Amino acid sequence: MKALRSFRRLTSATLAGAMLAGIGHAAASQDDPRVWLTRMNQALATRNYDGTFFHLSEGQVETMHIVHRVHAGHVTERLVSLDGSGREFVRTNEELTCYLPDQHTILVEPRQDKTPFLGSLPQFNAEVDAFYKFESLPPGRILGRAARIIAVNPKDQFRYGYRLWLDEQTAMPLKTQLCDSRGQVVEQIVFANLDMPESIPESAVQPAVHTEGMRWVRQGPSPDTAPASLAAFRASRLPPGFRLTVSGAQTLGDSSAPATHLVYSDGVATVSVFVEPSPSAAQASTPGSAAPMQGLARVGAGYAFSTVVQGHQVTAVGEVPAQTVEFIAHSVTSSGVAGPRR
Repeated sequence: MKALRSFRRLTSATLAGAMLAGIGHAAASQDDPRVWLTRMNQALATRNYDGTFFHLSEGQVETMHIVHRVHAGHVTERLVSLDGSGREFVRTNEELTCYLPDQHTILVEPRQDKTPFLGSLPQFNAEVDAFYKFESLPPGRILGRAARIIAVNPKDQFRYGYRLWLDEQTAMPLKTQLCDSRGQVVEQIVFANLDMPESIPESAVQPAVHTEGMRWVRQGPSPDTAPASLAAFRASRLPPGFRLTVSGAQTLGDSSAPATHLVYSDGVATVSVFVEPSPSAAQASTPGSAAPMQGLARVGAGYAFSTVVQGHQVTAVGEVPAQTVEFIAHSVTSSGVAGPRR
């Protein structure tokens, strides 16, 4: 699911101030990077677009085709891998369907958010000014189009930053980069072509995968609650700016018991934490049983860190630097304090 992890949510400040200001102030406001980020978010959500882009991460290049169709208030999207796996992802207002022919599986899950594939960049608002700096860079050109370049730079080592090339006419993102605190590119998406027609036929968002003989799996948030012994777990300390935004239960993989799912965010970066019973030493020695996970692993442009806390498996994962997931995972403990739920 690497292609899906490549995108994050994006929105920004309101345009009301610019609309009510005088002509000189309004002209200056049009150069405000927040205004451009707002325009980008609106374009991603409301326009029809059809394009091919390259996703570059960890020295690998993946070619993807995306179609975003808006018709009578209903949004449908189709994302297709063009590099051999044949994977397709189709999103409607209600659910996401993942066609995985290399695994002979079709995975269906309810929509967890309403943002489009390319609109799932982070949220930028006034609350994050303490941790990110917004900057307009000199304009450039890409795909033969004039582009406005916006930088969102982190102020510490706990989060990534962004550089975005936005079409001067439509504010559609033609190129995006995820950058570390030193400005080094961690991951980028570059469009090879992008069309924005007035309408797109329904056939363009229908999957081309032959589904005969494939296994259908329906997943989603667990309807059950996690056991009290798991629900009491929380992070006792957090990197500056991060706070608990979601707590709930989710069934992982083939497990029959729900795990606690916690989400911590600074308003831009997001880290998910999963807490589940850890296999005992006896269970781990049984053939076919999994031993507790330990240590750091790369996940797309981000990281996952797993450890055992008070006899429970704790895994923190997010598109953030390694030290952020380690910091949060190590601070998780059984607190008995309830938090916000879905």
